Amino acid sequence: MSYPGYPPTGYPAFPGYPPAGQEASFPPPAGQYPYPTGFPPMGGGAYPPAPTGGFPGPGGYPGYPASGGYPGAPPAGGAPSYPGASPGQGFGVPPGAPGFSGYPQPPVQSYAGGPGQIQIPGGFPGGQVPSQYPSGQAPAPYPNQISPEFFPSCPVFSPISLDYNSEPAAMTQGTQGTIRPAANFDAVKDAEILRKAMKGFGTDEQAIVDVVANRSNDQRQKIKAAFKTMYGKDLIKDLKSELSGNMEELILALFMPPTYYDAWSLRNAMKGAGTQERVLIEILCTRSNREIRDIVNCYRSEFGRDIEKDIRSDTSGHFERLLVSMCQGNRDENQNVNHQLAQEDAQRLYQAGEGKLGTDESSFNMVLATRSFPQLRATMDAYSRIANRDLLSSIGREFSGNVENGLKTILQCALNRPAFFAERLYYSMKGAGTDDSTLVRIVVTRSEIDLAQVKQTFAQMYQKTLATMISSDTSGDYRRLLLAIVGQ
Repeated sequence: MSYPGYPPTGYPAFPGYPPAGQEASFPPPAGQYPYPTGFPPMGGGAYPPAPTGGFPGPGGYPGYPASGGYPGAPPAGGAPSYPGASPGQGFGVPPGAPGFSGYPQPPVQSYAGGPGQIQIPGGFPGGQVPSQYPSGQAPAPYPNQISPEFFPSCPVFSPISLDYNSEPAAMTQGTQGTIRPAANFDAVKDAEILRKAMKGFGTDEQAIVDVVANRSNDQRQKIKAAFKTMYGKDLIKDLKSELSGNMEELILALFMPPTYYDAWSLRNAMKGAGTQERVLIEILCTRSNREIRDIVNCYRSEFGRDIEKDIRSDTSGHFERLLVSMCQGNRDENQNVNHQLAQEDAQRLYQAGEGKLGTDESSFNMVLATRSFPQLRATMDAYSRIANRDLLSSIGREFSGNVENGLKTILQCALNRPAFFAERLYYSMKGAGTDDSTLVRIVVTRSEIDLAQVKQTFAQMYQKTLATMISSDTSGDYRRLLLAIVGQ
């Protein structure tokens, strides 16, 4: 059988391979060269078919392996060398020949690449491909995909990087938002425009939209200050008197400082009868240490209350403990990954759940509340090899209710934060009725952080744009302002 394109262009000849007289044939007789599904060809070759018993994911990317897990992580200290390889000798010694020591192992890090995938810098430490790879090219990655069962509505996520030593792009604040500070900003002029829009009979909502949707939150705070200085009136009170319903809620959210808006949302979620647990999860399980500490302090100063006491009085059990842990804002934020610790944590979580009768919830709380997101990604990778099941799936089997949602949110954000918010937006509008508070909260809080990525991920997950779904679920000035923030 002819096997076009093999060996890959640019590789030196393999010693003793192909056997004499069989140069045009592939594969050779059994035992002379690694079976082609053992490792993807280097230099940009196609991925091999999924192994027998595997679960090919929608869209053609393999899912998690059925048995055995992915090959082991490289030894600590860097990327692996190929067994039996010498510089300039490609894959090295064929099986069966003296000196053969096993198939080559892929690096722990994955590298996004291929059609439709985003190139993410990182991977090997320092972004440099180690010299032992022929022609300076790294092996093609094992594609990584979140199992469909975690987000039932979205069978395919965009591939994500398992470069453990860098935070997801969504953590780089101010670079992926849809709203940026306006150039040539003039707070006095904007205050005059808003005053004119609200003065007299009726309200010029379009003028309000044009100003509010095209200014950063910091600029809106300056407009508020200028308005009070110029007119001796509170801009927010004037806006509330002119607007109503969802439009009022959206405008007020845009004029709240981000920390205050998060604290205000948490207070509203616990005030009065009932508790909106998903709001607590959405905020406390997705923010950075600094953001959480600022929220806790703001909650105390603005509302005269202790957020931890409010959480204890409104929740209970393991869910209460998880939220209290989140309120401490003490997650390790070191970007370096300890692979030995990841292996130990994975084993600890397996023994606390799948590996025993019953569940040791405290082990899950400890690991998920304290480890950095890069470390959690490494732990998830190690867990899939130990348990032949991904960690999100195991949490779904071992937990239920709010604590399950909280633990999954932490892992989903460690893997792909924009996908978590895209899913929340989708379900806020799916079906009869619209959860406008969730829609407003996510659009506003992510507008200067990663809403551009959320939009892109939303389209990949649901085969429709976020703007299209907003257009069909909202109306009037409320829809116009949302679309102005989100963009087409």
